[in-house]
Amino acid sequence: MRTTQAGTATTAPRTDPRPAAPHPVTAGVSSGVRTRSQHQRRKRIIQAAAALASRGGVEAMQMRTVAERAGVALGTLYRYFPSKMDLVVAVVSEEIDLLESSIERRPPRAATPAGRAVDVLMRATRGLMREPELADALIRSLIMADVETPFADRMAGLLLRVSGLTPESAGEARFTLASAVSAVWVQELLEMLRGRRTYEQIQQRIEIVAERLLADLAS
Repeated sequence: MRTTQAGTATTAPRTDPRPAAPHPVTAGVSSGVRTRSQHQRRKRIIQAAAALASRGGVEAMQMRTVAERAGVALGTLYRYFPSKMDLVVAVVSEEIDLLESSIERRPPRAATPAGRAVDVLMRATRGLMREPELADALIRSLIMADVETPFADRMAGLLLRVSGLTPESAGEARFTLASAVSAVWVQELLEMLRGRRTYEQIQQRIEIVAERLLADLAS
């Protein structure tokens, strides 16, 4: 019991040993800031890895070097990306994100699904060839990877979407055909990086493959 100045006895407030719950708005803001910070840190790491690969291939993407360039601790880097291949996959995903954004802003206008697929793949070729060292490093790493990567499925899904389909609505057969077109494109891109194909030759070959394999997407 404690006594007020007026002499009125009051009951002392009970002390709750549990910490007070954070105010919902404050908690939400804190969580949002933390999420943005994590997103920005992850993006810095990916950009640092891509910059290194563009100059020295995947061999230059040493985890310690990436961490130093991104301005994060090595342990932090490993929390985001447990291995170099996880980092390679993230860089590839970032490149596909950029391609998808480009397609959304400026959709292909060809009259046929095959024509739209060629537009997408050649646009991707131009984008990758701005950084040929990076393209070579990423594609070779994905081909040699012993982990599942999103590259082929995402490219196939993108080809289906510009044809007005989704992987679900297209069905397994059409998705397989779109994947086959993507696989041919990857192989042709490698040939270009080796100096065995010109841009024009790749386009001609992709046009032939797309017209043969994607003809039924219009039906």
